[in-house]
Amino acid sequence: MKKIFFLGLSVSLLLAGCSSLKQSPSSDSTEASNQHSDGAVELAGNLDVPWSIQKHEDVFYISERPGNIVRIAGSELERQTVHLSEDLSGGSEAGLLGFILDPNFEENNEAFAYYTYINAKGTFNRIVKLRLENNEWEEDEILLDQLPGGNFHDGGRLAIGPDNKLYATVGDAHNLNEVQELDSLNGKILRLNLDGTIPEDNPYKNSYIFSYGHRNPQGLVWTPDGTMYASEHGNSANDEINIIEAGKNYGWPLIEGTEEQEGMEGPLFTSGSDETWAPSGMDEWNNHLYVAALRGSAILEFDLENQTIHSFIEDYGRIRDVLIVGDDLFFITNNLDGRGNGSSDDDKLYRIELK
Repeated sequence: MKKIFFLGLSVSLLLAGCSSLKQSPSSDSTEASNQHSDGAVELAGNLDVPWSIQKHEDVFYISERPGNIVRIAGSELERQTVHLSEDLSGGSEAGLLGFILDPNFEENNEAFAYYTYINAKGTFNRIVKLRLENNEWEEDEILLDQLPGGNFHDGGRLAIGPDNKLYATVGDAHNLNEVQELDSLNGKILRLNLDGTIPEDNPYKNSYIFSYGHRNPQGLVWTPDGTMYASEHGNSANDEINIIEAGKNYGWPLIEGTEEQEGMEGPLFTSGSDETWAPSGMDEWNNHLYVAALRGSAILEFDLENQTIHSFIEDYGRIRDVLIVGDDLFFITNNLDGRGNGSSDDDKLYRIELK
């Protein structure tokens, strides 16, 4: 049985207040002037509810829930319009969410996106392919449509696994009746070919489902040995970090946190019933998981070897996503998403060196 650990945070990093820089530093001296006492450097500000971070060479692409992609290159910040075929939902946890560049972005200018929309039939999520043309993004192809959607629990994370498949997290959309049903995509982690078709080696025949029994998973990552991890929001507390295996049932809404039931998987880490992390985007480095925590107002560091939890960085407010490139960790805040308290130049992109 997997071990379950609770968070007993001992804050080892006390951070200075946020600076007011609004664009990326253009020189070493400028960057040094915006370096916080913990080593974090502010790279950009005035982001509009950012959700996903991507980086190609020296350029960042950040999705914003209201429907734009922010391109950040050096000291230049540009908001690129995204043309979608449906009207974005303005729900509390909806909008333009997951965004990931195609592995061949250099050649094809394509990316994948996950967004919530509203039409006469209701609220749904869809996964699409976008193409960058003339500095604007166009919805080029719908890969998977009418995923369960709502104002809350839309999941939304996209990731490309080491098998070159596209993975997507789908929340329960506050409809608990279908989470345990294999004929519904509600409360699931999905696995697609990059052209939107169903991989032949998925655990359920003719189904996108890779795992099920999820409440609101928002983070995906693989360690170098191929182990897959996901972060998941619990019900008020009982947030989870799970090892994801093909075809497994992760219990929601029948169990959560430390609860057990035959045939269902318990988490590797949980916040327990008295602590809330609201974990979102995640990445890995040196056998550690780094997880953005919205309610935890921190980046949480999970040591996989020693099975311990540490508050890696704090005092930046709600943190939505992290991205690790080399020894640098980049993170974005979500203080102006309607649930936090931010300054007039929030939200922001930061970088901190991992040591």
